Amino acid sequence: GGTTSAGHSAEQIASMEPVRERVIRVTFNADVHSSLQWNFRPQQSEIYVVPGETALAFYKAKNPTDKPIIGISTYNVIPFEAGQYFNKIQCFCFEEQRLNPQEEVDMPVFFYIDPEFVDDPKMAKVDLITLSYTFFEAKEGQTLPLPGYQ
Repeated sequence: GGTTSAGHSAEQIASMEPVRERVIRVTFNADVHSSLQWNFRPQQSEIYVVPGETALAFYKAKNPTDKPIIGISTYNVIPFEAGQYFNKIQCFCFEEQRLNPQEEVDMPVFFYIDPEFVDDPKMAKVDLITLSYTFFEAKEGQTLPLPGYQ
């Protein structure tokens, strides 16, 4: 539940018509599993978007230790039913992120909410979506299963 969709073609994104009368507040959450000694947080607590318009948000991760650490993140969207309309064009999730000692990086998330969101009766009262990431420590070469795939 809450799994976002992969971004669509550049042509489809370029031809989307924003639905300006429907403003959605998107909030951002960041968690770190207890096995990972990173600092991880969203750089903004919320942004306002309209379906059919792209948006860019950033997270910040820092390795405060004296050794390199590899992390890998998972995500979800709340409410879960909105996940099918939340499309990430670019994201740091499911890819190993290696941070050297004391290194701090910005991690972008480029996304849009599909304009079909406004036609779904189940989304009629949804005006708040939360994008949540959790980072875990990864070992070299380890992969996490992609959501929705077996």
